Amino acid sequence: MTTNTRLRVFLALVLSGALSGAVAIGPVAADDDAPAGPDGVPTYIVRDGQVDKGTYNGFRRFHSVCHTCHGFDASGSSFAPPLVDSLKRLDYDQFKEVVINGRQNQGATGDKVMPSFGLDPNVVMHLDDIYRYLKARADGALPGGRPQRLGG
Repeated sequence: MTTNTRLRVFLALVLSGALSGAVAIGPVAADDDAPAGPDGVPTYIVRDGQVDKGTYNGFRRFHSVCHTCHGFDASGSSFAPPLVDSLKRLDYDQFKEVVINGRQNQGATGDKVMPSFGLDPNVVMHLDDIYRYLKARADGALPGGRPQRLGG
């Protein structure tokens, strides 16, 4: 088979997969080396106040989008709950559901809304890392403030 023929076959396969709607979805992670438990749930590493690369990236991503409503260090604000408390109750799948699809009519008066971030690549592409950071904060393993990266 010539190189030109191989290229045509490859392009045909790619195009047929795209047209058929075939999409491979795996764990959302910004870094393949970021830690995960045996069940595939993202985990964090905190040693002497230093964190793994994924958790550090989660801190950065949280502060680029989420802190506007959920407060510095995920401690909450007048319009959004403290995520350090929420992650004590929500498991990973529930967390993903809320972030991707949002929530309506929350709070005592039913006027709180969590918008959907399912189409925001700055959030969705780094969801595992954001979870790592928030889970470390919720578990009390990571104090407030900017963490330092392990080995960096």
